[in-house]
Amino acid sequence: MAKTFTAPFAQTYKTNAAAVTAALTGIGTSAVTGAVLLATAGTNGALVTKVTAIPRATVTAASLVLFLVKASAPAVYNLIDSELMAAYTLAATTAIPETAFGNIAPTTPLRLEAGDMLYVGSQVALAAGIVFYAEQADL
Repeated sequence: MAKTFTAPFAQTYKTNAAAVTAALTGIGTSAVTGAVLLATAGTNGALVTKVTAIPRATVTAASLVLFLVKASAPAVYNLIDSELMAAYTLAATTAIPETAFGNIAPTTPLRLEAGDMLYVGSQVALAAGIVFYAEQADL
């Protein structure tokens, strides 16, 4: 089969946000509960260039996780990244710290195939929620 040398440029930029309140269960398996959908790749795939999280209340230190769910296996959660959100006491006189997933950046994007989904979660529950944010470019 002949190769096409047309560069796949970004066609649509998207921003996504998802709030997580429950603690994850089943993280040692492929059947995770408590994870929330953050992003879905378009019909030609996508490049995710940023994933961050920020608490909406006082939070203890928490392990934040990122799962890849393939379009071909929508019930299988594959753990692909994790970051530690530091403990923080919410106060009107301090900035709320943002936790960035350091392996994902404009210079090192996460490549997704068509229809692939990113799910996020926390191993520590927070009733007010932790908001995850993602920037992606559909190809």
